[in-house]
Amino acid sequence: MHALIVFCHPEPRSFNGALKDVAVETLERRGHSVEVSDLYAEGFDPVEHPAHFAERAETETFLPLTEQRHAFNAGTLPDDVRREIARLERADLVILQFPLWWHGLPAMLKGWFDRVCVYGGVYSGSMRYDRGRLRGKRALCSVTTGSPAPAFTRHGRGGDMATLMWPMHCSLYYLGMSVLAPQATYGVQGGGLSYQAEADFRAYLETAKANWARRLATLEGASPIPFSGWDDWDEHGVLRDEHPARWRP
Repeated sequence: MHALIVFCHPEPRSFNGALKDVAVETLERRGHSVEVSDLYAEGFDPVEHPAHFAERAETETFLPLTEQRHAFNAGTLPDDVRREIARLERADLVILQFPLWWHGLPAMLKGWFDRVCVYGGVYSGSMRYDRGRLRGKRALCSVTTGSPAPAFTRHGRGGDMATLMWPMHCSLYYLGMSVLAPQATYGVQGGGLSYQAEADFRAYLETAKANWARRLATLEGASPIPFSGWDDWDEHGVLRDEHPARWRP
C-alpha cells in the first residue's frame, strides 16, 4: 500500500507534526510506502486566481472551473497542482492531518481542495461520488481540537464532531474515495500546547501517539462510512422513496 499524508500545520514540532511522524513511522514499519505533502513547508498557494493560468480559455472573465478544465486538457496546470494530483494518483490511502480551526479545515487545506481537485480532471459532473475518478482509494482525517471531547458531543459547546466533519468527508467521497471514520485527538490547542500542565501534556501526547499507531495498524480491515450513491437518488439528487434510509412519517 502507498499512503499520502497531506499535512497542514505551520509548525512541524506541533502536536499535528508529531502525529504525522507517527503515521509515517507506523506505516513504513508495516511495510507500506509513504509520501508527505507538507503544505506549509512546500509553500503551497491555497488561493485560486487568474495568475495561475498563463493560457486562458476566457480572457475577459475569470471562470475558475473553465480555466481548470482548459488547463488540465492542455497540460498546462501549475506545477504545484500537477505535483499534488500525481501524489493523489499514486496513493492507495490518503490521510489528512490538520487542526480543527474555526470549526473546519484550515484555509491552507481548504485551498488545497480548491486548487488540486480540478474540474474536468479530478472530478466532473458525471465523475463524482461512487463514480468518482478516485474510487478504489481510501481517505482518513486525523484531526486535533482545542476543547476536550465532551465539548464535541451532540449538545456540546463545540458542536457535534460528526456534523463538523461532514463537509470534509463529503468532499472526499465526492471525489470517489471510500472514507474511513476520523481519528480525533481532543484537548490540544492549535499551537501545540495544552490546557494541561506540561508534564500531563507530554503524557497525553504519548498516549495519543500510541492510540494513533494502533488505529493505523487496523486500517486494512476497517469499513468505510456508508454513503448513498447515484443509484439511490432520483433526478433531483434526493434519496428515492423506496430507499431504506428515507425518513417516513
